[in-house]
Amino acid sequence: MTEPLLDSTLLKKLDRLAILTRRAMAGDIQGERRSPRRGSSVEFADFRPYTVGDDIRQIDWNLYARAERFYLKLFVAEEELTVHLLVDTSASMDWGTPNKLRYARQLAAAFGYIALSNLDRVTVTAFGASGSGSQHAAALPGVRGKRGAVPLFGFLQRLSPSPGGDLGKACHRYIQTARTPGPLLLCSDLLDPGWKDALSALSSRPFEITVMHTLAPQELEPDLDGDFKLVDVESGTPVEISADLDLLRRYREHLAAWRAEVESFCSGRGITYLPVDTSVPIEEFVLGRMRRRGVLR
Repeated sequence: MTEPLLDSTLLKKLDRLAILTRRAMAGDIQGERRSPRRGSSVEFADFRPYTVGDDIRQIDWNLYARAERFYLKLFVAEEELTVHLLVDTSASMDWGTPNKLRYARQLAAAFGYIALSNLDRVTVTAFGASGSGSQHAAALPGVRGKRGAVPLFGFLQRLSPSPGGDLGKACHRYIQTARTPGPLLLCSDLLDPGWKDALSALSSRPFEITVMHTLAPQELEPDLDGDFKLVDVESGTPVEISADLDLLRRYREHLAAWRAEVESFCSGRGITYLPVDTSVPIEEFVLGRMRRRGVLR
């Protein structure tokens, strides 16, 4: 029997959380979030002059008594958001202990469940490549409400790794088809030479992007000694190395510089960057780190 992505104890804790958005976004239908549009909720937003055809029930008669002109009361509309979950399913993600792809599926499940609990719409897209090498993206078009958790979790459970892929091209295609921008969570190890192009593409539209830079502890602190032949899981190219203290020191320096570069690149584009170590329990990461960084509240 397949192990569930999230246990019931964690789900109860997630019920008390919400996705924190930095600005109001227009959604599709009435929901529970502030929208930049004006609606008919009870929260006052502004006045505007009356024009022929407006609903006279919205006229503020007290203001008319003072100004002798007709003004309408405007109220904040409350609409649902579309929350976008992007999961990298390239072969490099299917590695490490704990496995990076499983951890990414858990992150997406937690974020998506929180959105569904707040009556937001959730879409999921997994980027990879088919066996022939052509690009494809498995997608869950959109679910809403807590009943949407079942198809959400089922979709994420069925995701499998695929060789090849191009993250930059995948993100370019995504921004061309995504109809309603909203909070966007990208779970990826970014081990793709086109990661800058991918993030630039996503930031070209008004998504509120959070990048979960997912790496395994064996990548963060490799425990190697002696001569090895390493094989690139994406290309199959072998590389022979002699692991010693100096090589490991240089590896850690390059890794730290690369993560700093990604963080700086994200910061310059208003993207929230969260480095992920898959050895950290998922509950600790979601309830602790994601809340401290202001992704959740």
